[in-house]
Amino acid sequence: MNWISSLSHSRPAWVLLAVSAFVFEAVALFFQYQMELAPCIMCIYQRTAMLGLLFAGLVGAINPSNTIFKIVGFSGWGLASIWGWLIAREHTNMQTTTDPFAFTCDIVPNFPEFLPLHEWLPSFFAATGDCGNIDWQFMNMSMPNWMEVIFAFYSVCFITAFAAYLFCSKRQS
Repeated sequence: MNWISSLSHSRPAWVLLAVSAFVFEAVALFFQYQMELAPCIMCIYQRTAMLGLLFAGLVGAINPSNTIFKIVGFSGWGLASIWGWLIAREHTNMQTTTDPFAFTCDIVPNFPEFLPLHEWLPSFFAATGDCGNIDWQFMNMSMPNWMEVIFAFYSVCFITAFAAYLFCSKRQS
């Protein structure tokens, strides 16, 4: 358990979180611009959650031994990974439902008025696809299926690392 706790004090572990999220963002842009797969609103929300993981990793890497940076990093990591999983799960349900009235796929993202990301960076945050379309599959799994797996992995890593951090910090007190 000590090796897990030491990871929360490790800059390379936080950098790995940020770099892995960055790679997934780059892959999303490759799918959008090279493979011409239009992202839907749920894709944009998952992209935003992945950005949350990227920023959480960067914050944690700034000063991994500082409690404030660690708490902000863990908070961002937990919120982004769990929210991303919930969004990916909902997106999967949208693609697998047989009821045509079971969901709606908005065109404009529901970002806060003070943070209209889709207006500031439309090439990154504009939703142009349909949530119900399955335009890509790998090993019989669609993009939202894979994102469920990815966000579940980030969530399990978060829960494990945070529990170890709490457990070891209580033992040191």
